Amino acid sequence: MRMEGKGAALLVALLVVAAVLAAIPSCSAAATTTLPKKPKASAPPPSVDTGRRTPSSAVFRLRGNVYPNGAYYTTMNIGNPPKPYYMDVDTGSDITWLQCDAPCQRCSKVPHPLYKPPKSSLVPCENALCYAVHASIHQKHKCESPGQCDYEVQYADHGSSIGVLVADALDLPLINGSTLRSRIAFGCGYDQLFRNPEERMLTDGVLGLGFGKASILSQLSDSGVIHNVMGHCLSSRGGGYLFLGDGLVPPSGITWAPKIPFGDSNYYSPGPASLLLGTQSLGSKLQVVLDSGSSYTYFGFQPYRDFISAIKKDLSRQPLKDAPDDKSLPLCWKGPRSFRSVLDVKKYFKPLVLSFGNGRKATMEIPPENYLIVSKKGNACLGILNGTEAGLPHDLNVIGDISLQDLVVIYDNERRQIGWGQANCDRVPNADRIDGFCQPQFASMGILTEECPAYYHSDTV
Repeated sequence: MRMEGKGAALLVALLVVAAVLAAIPSCSAAATTTLPKKPKASAPPPSVDTGRRTPSSAVFRLRGNVYPNGAYYTTMNIGNPPKPYYMDVDTGSDITWLQCDAPCQRCSKVPHPLYKPPKSSLVPCENALCYAVHASIHQKHKCESPGQCDYEVQYADHGSSIGVLVADALDLPLINGSTLRSRIAFGCGYDQLFRNPEERMLTDGVLGLGFGKASILSQLSDSGVIHNVMGHCLSSRGGGYLFLGDGLVPPSGITWAPKIPFGDSNYYSPGPASLLLGTQSLGSKLQVVLDSGSSYTYFGFQPYRDFISAIKKDLSRQPLKDAPDDKSLPLCWKGPRSFRSVLDVKKYFKPLVLSFGNGRKATMEIPPENYLIVSKKGNACLGILNGTEAGLPHDLNVIGDISLQDLVVIYDNERRQIGWGQANCDRVPNADRIDGFCQPQFASMGILTEECPAYYHSDTV
């Protein structure tokens, strides 16, 4: 999750089971008495549409950037009739949630009106998806409020959301140009805590794309709507695309690594990696996870120290000086003149290489432009941060958005593997073969937009 629109928000999520609503401090008595009513016993299961289909694939345009926005997000059309919401794309957590008028106890300013859940949308505590939410941290499932599934999601940047699980319609724009409406369960967040509560948020909520049973990806896969595969392509120029299903997986040019379990979490991990700066081994072994919910990359104490030591040694021979007055990120450097882009400064830095010892000898090269930003002051700042100072577990190393730019990254839960490869993230592959691009200027860019009514407003299935 990344509800902070700016800054080095770290968004590796931990799900925590909430206490019953009566035990949660309220802003008023009405806040706990006007929640959506308990659904009738005859109501259909609130997970997704019933019935099996031939799996398809959906594709979404992304907005945002690493700096200065600090987030990549997409528009999801939710409800009946559907309404648009900006959702932060987060592969580091399972639960999807929206700031919600149930009514809201603590909500921030968001781009769209708060989501209003239908009266019969509550997911009962005994529903399998409620079990999945609670099981994501291996905590005992308790039903002190049988008619609803309470949740609390907490994040490493100290943000949190408290709410109840609800079910509603989600419109999926398929790559064949049609729209599929499916019923999914997600969080109705009525009590949020943010680092800067008065700041207007960039997004309305979080799109949890982990591989736990509570995630939207798993829900859609379990219903037969898509295969359990997804991917994203984050453009360094801003924007990009996200796909659910395997319809846009490139046939070649992808480096694959096995998906390795990371403790008892649902993090996407290609396993441990050796760290090199250029051809120099830094002597560190990193347990790596990929997290699109993190703006920047985070190394544990020892890998970070080794990396910084090597960087500073190299820079001692370059015309760069420390810029401690620039607070954009912890480490910044100024050159003989202000830098206009990372292309001006990349020549002073070496590529970083992660070599995964998983039997396939997979490597991920992170060029300087994928670990540096140029600040508003024209300085070069390091987008690899100290995870220990951020409060991460000592063995957790997070590869965030900055280091995933201009790569198509594929999370294949069917084959239990993770892949990545260089890509033009400004263009959806084979976009000229995708129906529904009603305006030629958008088709030539390969970008899916709300301006194309044939794509976004076709008949639902």
